Amino acid sequence: MNKQKVLVTGGSGFLGINLIRHLMAHGVDDIRVLDIADFDYPEKDRVDFVKGDVRDMPCVRKCMEGVTWVVHTAAALPLYSEADILSTEIDGSKNVLDAAYEAKVPRIVQISSTAVYGVPKHHPLYETDTLVGVGPYGLGKINAEIKCHEARERGQCVSIIRPKSFIGPERLGVFALFYDWAYTGHGFPMIGSGKNRYQLMDVEDLCDAIWACLTTPDEAVANDTYNIGAKEFTTMKEDYQAVLDRAGHGKRIHGMPAGLLIRMLRVLEKLHLSPLYPWVYETACEDSFVSIEKAEQKLGFKPKYSNKDALVRNYDWYVEHLSEFQGKSGVSHRVPWKQGLLGVAKWFF
Repeated sequence: MNKQKVLVTGGSGFLGINLIRHLMAHGVDDIRVLDIADFDYPEKDRVDFVKGDVRDMPCVRKCMEGVTWVVHTAAALPLYSEADILSTEIDGSKNVLDAAYEAKVPRIVQISSTAVYGVPKHHPLYETDTLVGVGPYGLGKINAEIKCHEARERGQCVSIIRPKSFIGPERLGVFALFYDWAYTGHGFPMIGSGKNRYQLMDVEDLCDAIWACLTTPDEAVANDTYNIGAKEFTTMKEDYQAVLDRAGHGKRIHGMPAGLLIRMLRVLEKLHLSPLYPWVYETACEDSFVSIEKAEQKLGFKPKYSNKDALVRNYDWYVEHLSEFQGKSGVSHRVPWKQGLLGVAKWFF
């Protein structure tokens, strides 16, 4: 067995549980989880679970005892309040980094986001491109990265991973809306023509990248920043059509006028009648993809899943586990988000 002791913050979340299973599959059997949500997976007896908040420094400091690797996945997603997002991203990240420094933890992986690039004018995006946060989530991620750079300056080894939107087993959230429409035999409207290229990725590929950062023998390689995403992707219309084809009802993706739909979604969001937040609907009709060349060259990163593969794999999991989360909703990726008036709109498709 691997003798590392790993702390996974946010381990009760979608990425957290997939990463924990990935670590276990690689022989890591000493895993501590810190999360504000209960850890209610079949693996609960195989982890040391601490219910707590990354913003609580005494709690973080206690969790850091004896740890050799830290993967900081804890985050307040865009449906949380601005105050919660900023304090979790910035203060929480600082606490994790400071506690790891005190405990002399040799490897830390910070999960950032390609949201740090804002809505750029060119593609693909490189790690050296300007960071322009959109909304509290993007700003929070940028400031968390600043804390990581400060930690590096005092000698800590901190990998920063900027993943594209990732999906796979346990992922619901906004994707549950699309999967519900597909499963119940409805087409799906797309903001704009759907001819834009929007890169996604499978959570298993993200876990591979995290593992590479933790295990590379070259500290200089680990102590760097990497974009992570699928290598193979086409247009949004073509990629998402793969799910409707899998559902088998003969339905299609329908392009919709972007300007009109975005204005409608802005109104619905302000009235709390839609689960979609600006980062989703303002960018859905734009190109959005990053270069993964640096991760390929330095980490040996080799994505196994295309956009289509990841979307269909996630849909298959959704169908298989549908009875477990019907009637549930919330603001995390682990439960479906309430559709609001969009649930009525599906009957037109």
